[in-house]
Amino acid sequence: MTSTRPYLIRAMIEWILDNGMTPHLLVDTKDDSVHVPRQYEQEGKIVLNISPTATQNLEISNDTVTFNARFDGEPTSVYIPVEFVLAIYTRENGQGMMFGEDNEITPPPDPDNPSTKRSHLKVVK
Repeated sequence: MTSTRPYLIRAMIEWILDNGMTPHLLVDTKDDSVHVPRQYEQEGKIVLNISPTATQNLEISNDTVTFNARFDGEPTSVYIPVEFVLAIYTRENGQGMMFGEDNEITPPPDPDNPSTKRSHLKVVK
């Protein structure tokens, strides 16, 4: 299955913008595949404003986050493999979502019968 991370990022951006707030990404910059303005990174991380007024051509695919922006007046292309997005949150109040190294939720197998999955849901009348 594909990662849920890009779907959650897109949903959080919509939620943040619908509430009139400014979406920010926290990105791990330690990998060379991450293309961001390195002069703004601190301790291997960078915070990026990804609001419509701060970016152009923002695209969040299932694999990458890409956009163009100006940093100190210089046009810059930003390229972030989605697995390096650590969090998305609002500038105004910090509400948002953090991602672990693997944000996929896989239920543990039943040690007594790994081929049988029982639902934890109950029918309520």
